[in-house]
Amino acid sequence: MRNISDTIARLSAMRGRTAFSQQGHADSLSDLAEFGSNPGALRARFYAPEDLPKGAALVVVLHGCTQTAAGYDHGAGWSRLAAEEGFAVLFPEQQRANNANLCFNWFVPEDVTRDRGEALSIRRMIEAMVTKHGLDRERIFITGLSAGGAMAAAMLATYPDVFAGGAIIAGLAYGSASTIPEAFDRMRGHGGPTPAELHRRLAQASPHQGSWPRISIWQGTADHTVAPSNADSLVAQWQSVHRVGTGPDRAETVDRQTRQVWCDADGNEVIEKYTIAGMGHGTPLKTGGEDGLGNAAPFMLDVGISSTRRMVAFWKLARRDARGEAQPATGSAHPAEGTALRTYIAPEKSRPAAEQPRPDGSRASPTAIGKVIEDALRAAGLMR
Repeated sequence: MRNISDTIARLSAMRGRTAFSQQGHADSLSDLAEFGSNPGALRARFYAPEDLPKGAALVVVLHGCTQTAAGYDHGAGWSRLAAEEGFAVLFPEQQRANNANLCFNWFVPEDVTRDRGEALSIRRMIEAMVTKHGLDRERIFITGLSAGGAMAAAMLATYPDVFAGGAIIAGLAYGSASTIPEAFDRMRGHGGPTPAELHRRLAQASPHQGSWPRISIWQGTADHTVAPSNADSLVAQWQSVHRVGTGPDRAETVDRQTRQVWCDADGNEVIEKYTIAGMGHGTPLKTGGEDGLGNAAPFMLDVGISSTRRMVAFWKLARRDARGEAQPATGSAHPAEGTALRTYIAPEKSRPAAEQPRPDGSRASPTAIGKVIEDALRAAGLMR
């Protein structure tokens, strides 16, 4: 007979997978209750197929503003694809006490510095998932939309030794902004660091000296929330560490959309950029047909191409590639076998609920800053 703790864990997982989210759709996710220090005060949710093999890959998924982990999973179809392909998914979830509109704080230096704030919380969640499920440290990937995309860029910059690859949807380059006003300027495509400065900030974000994660970048041409120029900044930032030219090595059409590819000296695809014609702000979906996946919703846009499936193919996690040909599931080999999270623990997040720093360094009240953020999000089209 299974012991009591095992029974409780299984019942908890079953309850999580049959529950319904606040949006009224099935919630397939379970809670990762214990993952150590949580200086970013985030919630951790996950999906692991019942027959998940030892040594499986892990994909970390970061939702956008106003979204929840379960809602984003329902829209993008990550848990369904994980069950099909045999990998685990981790969903860090923002809390309103940290950000009134559930945005990851990609513009707050405390939260996007290695071994600090939200970045460290996500890193500890990853370590807990790897240990709990016996996952492959050489096949850990991360993706996100909008603020989640910008946070994914920050995680890739600060922990390049952890990730084999990443994907950024309507996001921004690491180090683009360090205040709320700067964040909204960058989202609209105004100002920002030069390519040389973006190179420097990426290089200084960690002590990493090994190979770098392969990067997938997605952007709609009609996105009025995060300007398309931000995708170009992302490409420019990662060209430096991958030592590729400014122009793509190849351009092709995939599901009627433009895909550009940059290859390293050995011919490996290390950067790809999808430009989705006429798409606004959101995650690209393909919900119909045999390869349909996910569900359309606000900021989850059915445009005839599944970013979820394409990312998995780019990372070589799919049993078959984008052309339907069998491919091995391999990843970057830079994280050493058995490498564990180092022991440094950042101080717990101490700022009051919903409080954010002003540009002059003073503190605004939770009510005042909440109104500022909500007004700005409405202006940007993220809230009604």
